[in-house]
Amino acid sequence: MDYDKLSWIKASKYRQNILKAMSKKPKTPKDIAEETDYYLSHVSNTITDLKEKNLTKCLTPDKRKGKLYTTTKEGEKIVDFLKK
Repeated sequence: MDYDKLSWIKASKYRQNILKAMSKKPKTPKDIAEETDYYLSHVSNTITDLKEKNLTKCLTPDKRKGKLYTTTKEGEKIVDFLKK
């Protein structure tokens, strides 16, 4: 596990909760915003940050709206660690 990424995730409740929300099943940013009660803009920005760290991936990159996101294997490892 990349402990720099783990530390980066743990530094933000937004990142932790959004990553956990995506790990259960693929979701749209709107689904995550409703589940976490975060603003959609915060969710979208956080997803972009998580994608840059290769912790999430888009399953429907060609769609303009309603894109589905999920965690990568590395993202799942971090979620599992956070749940302990």
